Amino acid sequence: MTSLHDIPAIAYSADYKALAQKYRPIFDQIAAGALQREKERILPFEPIQWLKQAGFGAVRIPVEQGGDGASIPQLFQLLIELSKADSNVTQALRGHFAFVEDRLNAQRDADQSHWFKRFVAGEIVGNAWTEIGNVKIGDVITKVTKQGEQWIVNGKKYYTTGSIFADWFDLFAQIEETGESVIAATRTQQQGVTIDDDWDGFGQRTTGSGTAVLINAEVEEVIPFDSRFKYQTAFYQLFHLSTLTGIAQAAVAEFTQQVRQRTRVFSHGNGDRVDQDVQVLQVIGKASAQAYAAEAITIQAAQASQRAFQAHFSQDEEAEKQINILAEIESAQGQVVIADLVLDLTSKLFNVLGASAASRDKALDRFWRNARTVSSHNPLIYKEKSIGDWEVNGTEPIYAWQIGGGSKENG
Repeated sequence: MTSLHDIPAIAYSADYKALAQKYRPIFDQIAAGALQREKERILPFEPIQWLKQAGFGAVRIPVEQGGDGASIPQLFQLLIELSKADSNVTQALRGHFAFVEDRLNAQRDADQSHWFKRFVAGEIVGNAWTEIGNVKIGDVITKVTKQGEQWIVNGKKYYTTGSIFADWFDLFAQIEETGESVIAATRTQQQGVTIDDDWDGFGQRTTGSGTAVLINAEVEEVIPFDSRFKYQTAFYQLFHLSTLTGIAQAAVAEFTQQVRQRTRVFSHGNGDRVDQDVQVLQVIGKASAQAYAAEAITIQAAQASQRAFQAHFSQDEEAEKQINILAEIESAQGQVVIADLVLDLTSKLFNVLGASAASRDKALDRFWRNARTVSSHNPLIYKEKSIGDWEVNGTEPIYAWQIGGGSKENG
């Protein structure tokens, strides 16, 4: 059995200070245009291109293969910083980093250098899993078939977050002949593929989470879904935790700046300067503490997924199973707490300003809208139930789940 101390270099940590110094100038550039993109609903093609050119998509790839060699906690620490700059950009990259993580896990059993080279070259991957309409749970309309030696795919996906910016789809489908669930790695830029920016959410509006249609599109690689990395649900959830934390930090920073600049005071306030009003300072102080707690919880939960990644290379299936359970539980616990913290602070921060805080030009509501949208992706009530069922009954959490039509008949 391989010791956890003998894990190959893909599990090693980089120097976070050096990583941050490499990418912070780009994060600053992204932050500078975030408000305009929000107000005018401009998709962040240019910011994502900056990140691609800088090699951000390869931050988890081993140094010896051209990447930065970051650990999972370091990745999500960087993503918190990116989310503070623009939370939409982080969410647009969610599918990419999940696919990268899957290929890092697959490296244990088969060479994945062809994918690593693509990531290092700046190629990124978008998400294409969800189907809407008359699709029951368990059904997958998107089908992969063989035409001679070439796999092709036909189907329609919604919530294809990040795909409009991406070079590849991480595409969930079924092999038509066998019904086997697979990931079809498919190039986005080819005949037969259209991607529309028709996402109509009130928050996270520039994530490129629209509709993709594939008609006889060629598939580069078919990957059995059963081989997907085991802590994927926890990993996907960590993206939301990082995004929420970045939103919280950005909200605290923006409202703090608004307080510093504010000259108008209320006659029944606590002084002739807003920045000296003890109740205003109390609101900012609590929000700052809530944002701090969100970051601490996110990094702690990311440590659990790092242990799951390392356990994958230990060849101890039982140990890996138990560590994956904890990774899933910790990410769920983080979601339950962080969502409430961030939704609370992004609402109550409005107490430090007057009616001018409702100005469309300032768009201060974007923090709550974005946090509310991110918090709605995986219903909190089901996460709370899953945690409770594990605590009371020792029930193993569900790692991969679907959404679709139920069995209830009309009439």
